[in-house]
Amino acid sequence: MGRLQDKVAFVTGAASNPGLGWAIACLFAREGAKLIVTDIDETGLAACIEEIKTLGAEVVGWRQDVTSEADWKETVDRCVATYGRLDILVNNAGIAMLQPIADMSLEDYEKQMKVNMTSVFLGTRSALTVMRTSGGGSIVNMSSVAGLVGIPGTGAYAASKGAVRLFSKTVALEHARENIRCNTVHPGVIWTNMQQVAIRDNPDVFEVLKETIPVGRLGEPDEVAQCVLFLASDESSYVTGAELVVDGGFAAQ
Repeated sequence: MGRLQDKVAFVTGAASNPGLGWAIACLFAREGAKLIVTDIDETGLAACIEEIKTLGAEVVGWRQDVTSEADWKETVDRCVATYGRLDILVNNAGIAMLQPIADMSLEDYEKQMKVNMTSVFLGTRSALTVMRTSGGGSIVNMSSVAGLVGIPGTGAYAASKGAVRLFSKTVALEHARENIRCNTVHPGVIWTNMQQVAIRDNPDVFEVLKETIPVGRLGEPDEVAQCVLFLASDESSYVTGAELVVDGGFAAQ
């Protein structure tokens, strides 16, 4: 307990339960953080906020379109107005549009890149300005095992997550001397609402993937959240530009 005591942490894409953002925000709350949570799903977000309150943590939240530069400015301004600082940013919001490249429209490809990569650029850039004045901070950008190895049916998704990985390494190098760390987390097949949609849309691909997970099961959102907590906390003070893979051994093959 208390690994993030009094730190101000901002988690995007927190509305879905089961979901990574929800699990991360609740774990941060249990570890003493003051939370800002956002999502485009206002109903789910309200439920997340109520859950965090039951954990005894301070929390504020509102609707945010992570692809909107104006929304990012408003959100970070409200964060500073509320708490006076920002110590942790988790760029978690994302979508998975899984289909063969030959069948994908340009519109779908561009949407995938905008939600998964452009949002990370906007969020990271917004956080850097505040973290500089706060004396440093930790940025955790959610990538994927698909950003490390090729997986059929994930072309645009993989492109977006691979971009997040290398973008984050560049951020780490540019801001290491300012005590701002930036790392990526790469979940494998995790039992979230988004994963359930992917399973529904691509049942054959899912069965093949499941058989190739060395530990023989899907991961749980809390197992990913624990890894994000490590990167957000001072326990990882000498870790930047790194990638933490949480995939049951999938990418090790």
